[in-house]
Amino acid sequence: MNITRENLSELDLLIKVEIVESDYAEEVKKQLKNYKNKASVPGFRKGMAPMGLIERMYKGAIVADSVQNLLASSLYKYLDDEKLDIIGSPLSNDEKTGTVDFENSKDFTFYFDAALMPKVDLAWDKVDAKLFQIKVNPKDIDKRVDDIAKRFGKFETPETVGENDYVYGKVEELDKDGNVKEGGVSTFASFQLESLKNHDEIFPLFEGKKAEDKIVFNAAKAFTASDIEINFRMDAAAAKKFKSDVQFTISGISRTTPHEVNDELFKKVFPKEEVKDLAAFRKLVGKDIEKQYNEQCEIFYVNEVHKQLLDNFTNEMPEAFLKRWILSRGDKDVTAESIEEQWADKYVPSLKWEMVDSALNKIKVLEPTHKEIIDYIKGILRDGDTLHEGEDEKAQDARLEQAAQSIAKERQNVQNIIDRLYSHNSFLLYSEQLKPEAEKITIKEFGEKIK
Repeated sequence: MNITRENLSELDLLIKVEIVESDYAEEVKKQLKNYKNKASVPGFRKGMAPMGLIERMYKGAIVADSVQNLLASSLYKYLDDEKLDIIGSPLSNDEKTGTVDFENSKDFTFYFDAALMPKVDLAWDKVDAKLFQIKVNPKDIDKRVDDIAKRFGKFETPETVGENDYVYGKVEELDKDGNVKEGGVSTFASFQLESLKNHDEIFPLFEGKKAEDKIVFNAAKAFTASDIEINFRMDAAAAKKFKSDVQFTISGISRTTPHEVNDELFKKVFPKEEVKDLAAFRKLVGKDIEKQYNEQCEIFYVNEVHKQLLDNFTNEMPEAFLKRWILSRGDKDVTAESIEEQWADKYVPSLKWEMVDSALNKIKVLEPTHKEIIDYIKGILRDGDTLHEGEDEKAQDARLEQAAQSIAKERQNVQNIIDRLYSHNSFLLYSEQLKPEAEKITIKEFGEKIK
């Protein structure tokens, strides 16, 4: 066997594979013998048909299979041995290969088109992404403590509506005469009364009401456009224009009485911490807020660097080969015409990222290892876990390890974790390359940034 390549351009290759009879003869002989022993040929007992007859019946197909298998394994071994960093996979050049006669030929020559991954120059010097870190203020902690108290509070279903209750029921749009509008909005909705836009005007309409009571109010006075979009299941444009009165028929009421902020709550929220007083509790809450938002800041930074690396990607791509390769994958909705139509908007950005990603992984492997995934899952499990009776920390770790391994068996169970770890590994790489100085901002300011 002989494999050679010709550089048609800086990136496009033509690979020539020459296979002679001695390369596959032994395998064909072995397969023919197996066929002879197993074949049931009319007029002969099983396994007793003459070899000449077996060859006439099966040799062409056996040669074809043997040559094709040898071709595939040898081609990919050649790519590995030559350390050729190719895009996608080689494509058969049927024009140069011509018609292959496995029945009568002994030696074969195959041609393949392939394309090299461009040498990507990562434009680190042109990246100007900002890394933010959250500075938590006392009001942020106040809000989080209130949320925690509600989360651990007492849930009730009162008979009548009170100040901070959630109400559930049917919303129906009314016409100008106050009747239910035919073809108008009619849907189930739920909302918290303290979140009403004009609370002092709208809440008294609900106060003291019970299930089956009907309340009429103006939707635009009660809700923001985004609330109308969510509660009434409307698109954003329609929600902004919606000014009608609505009739709300109460079907249910729920109330949460917040947990008292005391030692019992401290223990429930931080069971593994020694929280002595409110000040220590607020400090731990502040750290949790920082951790949560700084993870979001990290993701935001990674996305900004991604975008800027792509914006500064200037390398040539083997366009003709890539279009053939995409078409060869056999997606039923993809045609040569659809590839041309969507090339600039859909395929080029995706291919650019694939090439940039390949260049990044040559600096540092970003795909998380199995151990990283398992350790991450164990960390999540450990946060909500306690030692079982008679169990020490070593036994607990073994139990959590077993649980994590079981969870990780199915990729769909851990895809979000893989994505998060990939993003974190990207962040570490970008930090090494760019050495960003973090800018402290408030949660509100960060919210404006990510809009």
